[in-house]
Amino acid sequence: MALRPGARAWAVWSAGLAAYTIAVLHRTSLGVAGLDAQHRFHIGAGALASFAVLQLLVYAGLQVPVGLLLDRFGSLRLVVCGALVMACGQALMASTHSIGGAVAARVLVGAGDAMTFISVLRLVPQWFPARRVPVLTQMTGLVGQAGQVLSAVPLAAVLAGPGWTTAFVGAAGAGVFVAIVAFAAVRDTPERRISSGPAVTLGRLGRDLRDAWRHPGTRLGLWTHFTTQFTGTVFALMWGFPFLIAGEGLRRETASTLLTLFVLVGMAAGPLIGMLVQRHPLRRSWLVLGVISANALGWGLVLAWPGRAPLPVLVLLILALGLGGPGSMIGFDYARTFNPPNRLGTATGVVNVGGFVASLLTIELIGLILDARTGGRADYGIADFKVAMAVQYLVGAVGLVGILRTRRLARRRMAEDGVVVRPLREVLAQRRRLAPRPVVKAKT
Repeated sequence: MALRPGARAWAVWSAGLAAYTIAVLHRTSLGVAGLDAQHRFHIGAGALASFAVLQLLVYAGLQVPVGLLLDRFGSLRLVVCGALVMACGQALMASTHSIGGAVAARVLVGAGDAMTFISVLRLVPQWFPARRVPVLTQMTGLVGQAGQVLSAVPLAAVLAGPGWTTAFVGAAGAGVFVAIVAFAAVRDTPERRISSGPAVTLGRLGRDLRDAWRHPGTRLGLWTHFTTQFTGTVFALMWGFPFLIAGEGLRRETASTLLTLFVLVGMAAGPLIGMLVQRHPLRRSWLVLGVISANALGWGLVLAWPGRAPLPVLVLLILALGLGGPGSMIGFDYARTFNPPNRLGTATGVVNVGGFVASLLTIELIGLILDARTGGRADYGIADFKVAMAVQYLVGAVGLVGILRTRRLARRRMAEDGVVVRPLREVLAQRRRLAPRPVVKAKT
């Protein structure tokens, strides 16, 4: 592979990125349509949350099987198939008036979404030199989050204007379009348009999954993704729009602007975090812990504020939540560096399970708490939301324990392999000792 990627590499990555962006639009479409969905299907918060939970459950449950299929069939076939499956789900959502139809639609969206992200991630090390992979991995995750802007602004505007059917038919059309673009532009490797791995056997499936899971670096990636990603996903996918409108009393346009800011913050922070990971690969966990602390402090400020929080405080929360996406991408860097290429898809799938399991648990818990406080009615107040949103601290504590434990195990494995990870305080002390002392000129 050339040290400087050519136009073909950028074209392949851009086509995959377009497919992922539309996948994020599909994934988050129910969040901006949440209040409309409650009226359309005559359901409460718990049932609405179950739609999103089911979608994420399908997504998370398919991550490992999709990772195994990715190692076998390559990115092109999975990206195209995923885009078409999601388009079918959105077309069904546009036409159905029954809860059963809506459930089937979200299952299709979750299944297609599961095929997309890790398939696009797989293209990066295939087409770009290793030194560029951390930054481009961040850019893949974060530029793709522009799909949230598409759901928060144009999709929300179509919902408020022409209505439900037009909005979801448009989303389905976007899915078909990116499937065509991916089929025309994506190649699995620089050498071959379609690259197939070894035949899938039960023995190989079990061996790859077992080996990926046994390495503590893979589990560290899973817990990293679990803890950094879920707060932002819960906010963007399900409860952010209702929280800002019904809880904080914002206008729909202001809530859309804040969700757009959430995406822009992640896009701005991603390259910086990617460069820090590239330059300090043995200090990645400190970045992860910093992101977790920012999320906890942001929510703490909003939840502790008497009554409704002012707009500047909500902006601070959005700035903190925007760091979650870049932080979660560090989990995939763990998968890449701790696993050989032949099981990278499997390890990436394992890592990607983490954040979505945490998200679906949190979404459902918030919905159940809101229903318990309002008796299933959709007339939520800010006090109801504060109690419900506080459950995020419980989920985050579980993930933090997982990070600290697997970090210790991963460092032990690295020491066995001859890699020495010195404590951060020792590194900083050495830098202070080696720093040149200022020259003080004697007075004459």
